[in-house]
Amino acid sequence: MPASEDSQQDAPDTPKTADVHPYQFLTPETVLEAMESVGICTDARILALNSYENRVYQVGVEDGPPVIAKFYRPQRWTREQILEEHAFAKELADLEIPVVPPLLLNGRDSLYDYQGFSFSVFERRAGRAPDLDNPDNLLVMGRFIGRVHAVGVTRPFQHRPELTVSRFAIESRDFLLQKHFIPDSLIRAYETLANDLIARVEAVFARTRGVRRLRIHGDCHPGNVLWRDDAPNFLDFDDTMTGPAVQDLWMLMSGERDQRQGQLLEIAEGYNEFHDFDPRSLDMIEALRTLRIMHYSAWLARRWEDPAFPKSFPWFNTERYWAEHILELREQMAALDEPPLQLF
Repeated sequence: MPASEDSQQDAPDTPKTADVHPYQFLTPETVLEAMESVGICTDARILALNSYENRVYQVGVEDGPPVIAKFYRPQRWTREQILEEHAFAKELADLEIPVVPPLLLNGRDSLYDYQGFSFSVFERRAGRAPDLDNPDNLLVMGRFIGRVHAVGVTRPFQHRPELTVSRFAIESRDFLLQKHFIPDSLIRAYETLANDLIARVEAVFARTRGVRRLRIHGDCHPGNVLWRDDAPNFLDFDDTMTGPAVQDLWMLMSGERDQRQGQLLEIAEGYNEFHDFDPRSLDMIEALRTLRIMHYSAWLARRWEDPAFPKSFPWFNTERYWAEHILELREQMAALDEPPLQLF
């Protein structure tokens, strides 16, 4: 989940014209040339991977295993923010926590520039999606996230953003209304409901103000985890931010309330082996889910000029989509009325 639309003020000039999106200049030839510019001798094989916010490719290497090249979306992050992401991942990797940090190809730098694009290169790791129906795997996930947070709490970010109601909900609501994405017939329903939800979420954040904020992964859903050697490998720290620890835990839980309750107990048991879980943060789960839902719609809208988005999300921006989105927000209003999950 994208965390911010912060401008990348000191990024290199990105190629663009009035009618062409910058990523349309990122051709296979440009990707291969970028790899060669940092000393990687490719075998000209390139495979686009499933990524929308950035562009990510598997690139074949002569006399070696393929690597993963990540080209950051222009004008999203500052250079300092990207390097802070890299530093956090390296800090975790140095402590033998299974994350995938960027490679230091010259022994020093992890972020490179080529023809207006900033990019990094990563080791390719194989794995499979984690089986979170297995309670033992939830226990292991809790342990490893606890280890991540035990490191995350040791110092603050200086440049990465913070998880706030303003960034995820208020700015999302305002963008959708100002850019006229929502059909006229549904504007009043959306605006009224969004305003009510924002007020409810702000109240939750106010009463959980004492819950500590720390460096977190930020987008720790199962799609960002590769399971290998009986352990999770955490990928894609692109949305790393300052936020409550529970943000990295709630997306691992699914199903009916009793199922989520059982899953929480397994995760928390493993987590507490390495870092103390704050039970007050359980009150934040549905508020955080609300922020994610609101932000996701605005993220799609903000990216709609990128040709990859209409092709990949053809159902977005239809009257049916917005009607279902409003229904989902109403369900969140009801969820906010429910008592939080408990640690027994």
